[in-house]
Amino acid sequence: MTITLAQLRRYAVARSHFAPTSLKRAIHKLGFVQADPIRAPARAQDLILRHRVKDYRCGDLERRYAKLSIEEDHFVNYGFVPRATHALMHPRTAREVWTPARWKQARAVLEWVATRGVVHPREVNAHFAQGKVKNWFGGSSNATTQLLGGMHYRGLLRIARRENGTRLYAAREATPAPADPQAAFDALVDVAAAKYAPLPAVTLGRLLSHLCLGAPQWRGDRNAALRRAKQRLAHAQVDGTDWYWPNTERLRRGEPDDTVRLLAPFDPVVWDRRRFERFWGWAYRFEAYTPASKRKLGYYALPLLWRDAVIGWGNLTAEGGKLNAQLGYVSGRAPREAVFKRERAAELERIEEFLRPREA
Repeated sequence: MTITLAQLRRYAVARSHFAPTSLKRAIHKLGFVQADPIRAPARAQDLILRHRVKDYRCGDLERRYAKLSIEEDHFVNYGFVPRATHALMHPRTAREVWTPARWKQARAVLEWVATRGVVHPREVNAHFAQGKVKNWFGGSSNATTQLLGGMHYRGLLRIARRENGTRLYAAREATPAPADPQAAFDALVDVAAAKYAPLPAVTLGRLLSHLCLGAPQWRGDRNAALRRAKQRLAHAQVDGTDWYWPNTERLRRGEPDDTVRLLAPFDPVVWDRRRFERFWGWAYRFEAYTPASKRKLGYYALPLLWRDAVIGWGNLTAEGGKLNAQLGYVSGRAPREAVFKRERAAELERIEEFLRPREA
């Protein structure tokens, strides 16, 4: 059977936007939920989950995190992964080598945290008062905050929960080294590939490079793992490009749903900007860190998906319980079909409900 780009595009949308389910099942089905701190009108993780979880409200992930058997940590980016996937990335060997003095500090903090249970960074800072250091961004931050981040990355600590957006830490039990490191790395690759499939070959390679940030101990096996993945995954050449997807799945047929969806900038359907341009013929850019005078789409433009086509974008703000939506379209105007207008209004109503605080 000849596979077309249109079929790949339809498959990408349909497999990612599965029928809404429970929060726990949705996270396990996605494999990974990318996080971002910007709220416009909500954080990326909430915007991603609202399409895939029944009756999801903004902040549900943070409220229920402690009961979900998931971990907040680095994967291909920073976000949330099921605990079983998280274990495959540890014991993690950090690329930055700590000095003996730094390890002495870390052991002291770990011993203290273990006696306290769950701690706020300011508690640790008040107890140890390690002063200020320069961070990666050129500013000043608490040395303790950097130390806690380094201990989290090394698997000494875990994120127990968040309090008003701040990470609270707890001691983490050490993960034994995998009996078969190659199999563990391949399993992580499969999670990443399934998350973003179907993948152009260049994106598959880029994902493995990102994965070596979550599991740097295997960066030396990156090229061999890529070769194994290409042999393991289903694949086809379409318009001169090699594409890959899980070998347990078949390309889906049928017509797309008459649904309008405003997606997070990091939604798996639009995450790969190269694939985005191949699928929809225009360039989407995340412009939150672009000077206002140079923005073309807006500060936090959400891609607008209609059926299986991204036809525009939306900039949303919420004030006083009222949603303000500024929508733009690649063609310069919205589709004239009555069904589109109806579904666009339904999507904005869903977002208003999603943003409404859940009653205690």
